Amino acid sequence: MIPPPLPRRLTQVRTVTAIGSLLWGLGAAALLFAALAGWRPLDIWFTTCLAGMLLGGFGFGVYSWQRASARRGSRAAQRGLD
Repeated sequence: MIPPPLPRRLTQVRTVTAIGSLLWGLGAAALLFAALAGWRPLDIWFTTCLAGMLLGGFGFGVYSWQRASARRGSRAAQRGLD
């Protein structure tokens, strides 16, 4: 038996990664501002925000690469990305 497809809003990878990366970037900007104002040092929270933003971008790149491969018809590409 084949499970039903996911709702469209849960398969919008571009939207999810863009919003997630934007939120991580806003967090990093707020922490950088706080550090420049002398309110707190740059610590693990800032590093975590940068890592979240960069990993979101990397994940989006891998997804785009897989999607392009599937559209080309590559045998090694994942299926069901559209």
